[in-house]
Amino acid sequence: MKVILQQDVRDQGKKGQMVEVSDGYARNFLFPRKLAVPATADAMNTMKLKEKARLRQIEEEKALAQENAKKLEGVVVKISAKAGENGKLFGSVTNKDISDALRAQHGIEVEKGRIVIADPIKAYGPYDVKCKLGYEITGTVHLLITEMK
Repeated sequence: MKVILQQDVRDQGKKGQMVEVSDGYARNFLFPRKLAVPATADAMNTMKLKEKARLRQIEEEKALAQENAKKLEGVVVKISAKAGENGKLFGSVTNKDISDALRAQHGIEVEKGRIVIADPIKAYGPYDVKCKLGYEITGTVHLLITEMK
C-alpha cells in the first residue's frame, strides 16, 4: 500500500515522502497514530502543493539572507561600554548586545544566535564579527566599542 508520511517515521522515511508499506502496518500502526495518509490522487496533489510552498519559502529566506548580508557590508555598529583601568571592559560585549545595537542603529534584524564571536570582546576598539545568516551565507558586522560617557 502506498502512503504519504505526515511525520518522520523510523526506518520508513521523512515527512512528505510517499512510501510503500504493508497493508497491516499502514492500517494498524501508521493511520491510527496519524503518521501517514493513504496515497490518493487528492493527497498526492496536496503533497505537491506543500512541496512547492516549502521551496518558495526557502527561496524567500535565501533572498532575505542575501539582502541582510549586503546591508551589513557598509554598516558600523557603535556600542558604548564602561571600563576600568587600562581600557578593560567590565564584563564583555555579547552577541545579544550586538543584535540589539544593529536593530536600534540600523534597523537590521539578526538573531543573537546567528552572531558568532570568536573571542570575548573585553576591550575598546574596532572588531569584525561574523554573522551566519543561513544557507551558507555569512556577513560581517564592523563593530566599534567606545567609552561610555
